[in-house]
Amino acid sequence: MEAQIEQQLEKILPEDLARTFESAYHVFQGNHDHMDDLLKNGGILLRKATRNFTPTQMILGIAALAAVAVVLINRATDDDHEGEAHDVSKDDNKRQLGDKDKK
Repeated sequence: MEAQIEQQLEKILPEDLARTFESAYHVFQGNHDHMDDLLKNGGILLRKATRNFTPTQMILGIAALAAVAVVLINRATDDDHEGEAHDVSKDDNKRQLGDKDKK
């Protein structure tokens, strides 16, 4: 019975993933109060993963997570600049001056 409980504790459960991603989402949204939860849940998930995966699988998994994080951060920063207004009047003045010089 005790061996079964230990095996259950060592398995990566969907709840572990959900808690970690939920904490990461809150931190990503700017709610830094969830940083402690993210570190705790991520540590538990990492500890369970190291017992189930080989070192090569761990390295590839962490690399994949890092790549996804970079893409998400890049998209989030691109979206911030998407709706901004830019002053194009300076460019119009340069074009008008250049057109007069050609004539």
